[in-house]
Amino acid sequence: MRHTIAVWVQNEFGVLTRVANLFSGRGFNIESLCVAPTEDPEISRITMVTRGDDAVIDQIIKQLRRLLPVHRVEDMTGFAHVERELVLVKVRADDETRTEVTRLVEIFRCKIIDASHDTFVIEVTGDAGKIEAFLNLLKPMGIKEIARSGAVAMVRTAADPDL
Repeated sequence: MRHTIAVWVQNEFGVLTRVANLFSGRGFNIESLCVAPTEDPEISRITMVTRGDDAVIDQIIKQLRRLLPVHRVEDMTGFAHVERELVLVKVRADDETRTEVTRLVEIFRCKIIDASHDTFVIEVTGDAGKIEAFLNLLKPMGIKEIARSGAVAMVRTAADPDL
């Protein structure tokens, strides 16, 4: 099962390595990882997406909560939450594909942020479904490069048990 987990940690050297080692020690891959300071510059928020058996993920979460620099751990999988990712994609945009790429950008509400005579760089934000659908439609036109931010997520206010 897919899990989106947020971990609030002390913003200090080596914490990310310790958190990631809990996953690798159990043989789990982190599919997506995003880290940044929170409203408190001494606290960082790590948002991870992974796949695994619920029982094993529960064990990892319990171990994360025992790490000293960890302040809070939240598995958003069971709660209504919003999740977004930023993707930059460089795609072929020559005479035969330029119009179709522009049309897809409009349909998916993306932005062309750079253009040359034979390529576009497009900024896409959204949930995983939107991004995958957009990338699948661009594949036949010739994707040259992709850079993904990783997911960021937040429990919806009505579903947040702490509010």
